[in-house]
This record gives sequence, structure tokens and C-alpha cells, in this order.
Amino acid sequence: MMRFLTAGESHGPQLVAVVEGMPAGFQIDPAKINHDLARRQKGYGRGGRMAIERDEVRIVSGVRFGQSMGSPITMVIENLDYKNWGKRMSIDPRDRGEARPVTRPRPGHADLAGVLKYNLGDIRDVLERASARETTARVAVGGLARQILEPFGIDVLGYVVSIGSVRAKTPEGIAPQELRRITEQSQVRVADAAAECAIIEEIDACKQTGDTLGGVVEVTANGLPVGLGSYVQWDRKLDARLAFALLSLQAAKGVEFGMGFEAAAVRGSQLHDEIGYDAATRHFTRLSNNSGGTEGGMSTGEPLRVRVAFKPLSTLMQPLHSVDIKTKAEAVGAIERSDVCAIPAAAVIAEAVVAYELANSFLEKFGGDSLVEIRRNYQGYLEQVRAF
Repeated sequence: MMRFLTAGESHGPQLVAVVEGMPAGFQIDPAKINHDLARRQKGYGRGGRMAIERDEVRIVSGVRFGQSMGSPITMVIENLDYKNWGKRMSIDPRDRGEARPVTRPRPGHADLAGVLKYNLGDIRDVLERASARETTARVAVGGLARQILEPFGIDVLGYVVSIGSVRAKTPEGIAPQELRRITEQSQVRVADAAAECAIIEEIDACKQTGDTLGGVVEVTANGLPVGLGSYVQWDRKLDARLAFALLSLQAAKGVEFGMGFEAAAVRGSQLHDEIGYDAATRHFTRLSNNSGGTEGGMSTGEPLRVRVAFKPLSTLMQPLHSVDIKTKAEAVGAIERSDVCAIPAAAVIAEAVVAYELANSFLEKFGGDSLVEIRRNYQGYLEQVRAF
């Protein structure tokens, strides 16, 4: 199995991700990771930070001549804005006087709980790491994970289904490749032109009033084999792992699979995916996919479909009521440079998180130390399923 750690602050010199457990023999293309990093920076409603950064990954360990070696892979992403923050984010105690402490916590952010937990006098010590800038490193990790899944025909795609009060319609039965093409051309990563216009109008309205918008993104994964995850222990369930990972994203407040919460309002006869059998391909089939591709904590072989709800960003240009942590006097939340809406970026981030968890579950099921060994295990399992 793989594991990873990220490190770095929002305005520090760089972000770092170390991925351990990557098997040997996989083709690793930094350009593909950079493509995902560029996608994360796009989207209508982003703030000034995205005009400064040009996120690109630099792989400094674990890859030689374009292939993974089986050793930990370290990826570094430079923060270009650090040149404007060098003294204020310095590790040298002599530079302390260059920084103005942040003492007004923002409602909805990690600010207040963070300074109380770690006994800190400057909220910047919290917000720099709690910032969604950290997801840049997680997108890099997800881009690496996708290169584990690609040789096995597994495709992961994230897109937006709603922003604010506007819900976008996703065409029924659309091919994943076409859905990718349409949503990547959209300024807000939706597959509905009318909804796109309404969303842009709502983002513009929020910008004028100093407010922010949340939304819901959906991630699908096609080509998954049956049996990723397990029912035998709580922490091996695929949907539980995905939910944990997705809820770890900044501003995520809810996760659902398939029909999700709507499943609570219908009868079992309307919900559960009936089973068929295709003798020509020797495959068990499902007549629907209301479960979203998981049952009993395992993949069913149907497309995975998971949605994540993100709350509006907590930095408001018209800030909410707060209290100064030093003086205890009434105040308003601090204003940090921020986006009006980051939901189009959140779709890319959620996609990366799902790709990593699927790759991890895939390696747990078919694990080996090299691509050759994993491919042999995978092909043997597919034949076992066909011969069942």
C-alpha cells in the first residue's frame, strides 16, 4: 500500500509531497501532473493568487529515466509568491519584527480552534498550513496515482454539479471522454451551458457584495474491477476510505455515493441495483447503478459515482463578527487574499483524492513490487472472476 505526507505553508518557499509505496516500473510523466496542477488553478471566481503562481512539479527522488524505482517519490512545487513573503515567513527569529500578527479569527476557518489548540499568539501560524493551498501538493499526489491506474484502463474525472443555488444538468448516458471535453471547456467545469451563465452571474453578484459561494462536485471512475476494498473490517471499506479522504479536504462538509441521501426517501425495491449475467462476456451485470459503484464497502465493477459538498470560503471581503484574540474586544474577521468561488478547482482536487484512494486500494488488491507483477496478479484475478 501507498502512503503520503505533504508539507509546506501557503506563503512558504515550497510545497512538498513524499509518496511511499509506489511500485517500480511505472512510467512517470511530470507533464501529466503539471496538467492537473494547471487545471486546479483555473475556474471563474478565483482570486489574485492564481495570477501569481504557475504551479509545476519537480520530482527530486524515486524516478529515474522516466520510471518509478520503488523508492519514495518526492515532489516539490515552488511558491512563486514567497518572494513577497520571505521576511514575514522567515525561519530566522531576528525577522520576527517584519510580520504583523493576525489576531482576528475568521468564522468558518481553522483560525480560532487552531490557536487555542496549539497555544499560538499569531493566527498566521494556523492559517498558513490550514490554507487550501495545501491541496496543490495533493493534486500532485493524485496526478502520480493516476499513472498507476492508467495502464489498467481506469479513468477518474471530476466536475461540478452545482454552485450556490444553481444546479447544472449532466447529460444522461454521456461518454466519459465527452463529459471531460465539455466540462474542461467550461469556465465553471459544468456540462450545462445555461447553468454556466447563471453560475457566473451569481459569482459576479457575490463579488460585488464581498461574499463567497460553495457548491457540489461529482467524481466518477470508470473501468474499476469488482472487489476493491473489503467488507471484513471497517477501515478496509472502499467507500469509507473515499469519504474519509474527501472530507479531509478544506471546506468539505458532506459526501454521498450514488443516490446518496435520496436513498433514504425511497423503498428498497426502487433503490437496489438488480443483477444480471452476460454469458457472452462471462460477467455479472447491474441493471442500474443507484449504489454509485459500491456495495458492502467494495467496488461492484460499475462506475464509481461520489459527490462532495463544499461550504463557501470563510474569507469574506465584508467580514463577519469576531473577537480579537489579544484584546478580547469585538472585531471583524481578518481579510486574507481569497477566491469568491473555488468550486471548479475543488472538482480537480476531489478527482485527485479519489484517484489516490483508488490506486491505493488497487495496489492492496493486486499488490506487487513492480508493474509486471501487478499486471500478472490483475490478469489472473480477471480470469478468476470470468470463470466463477
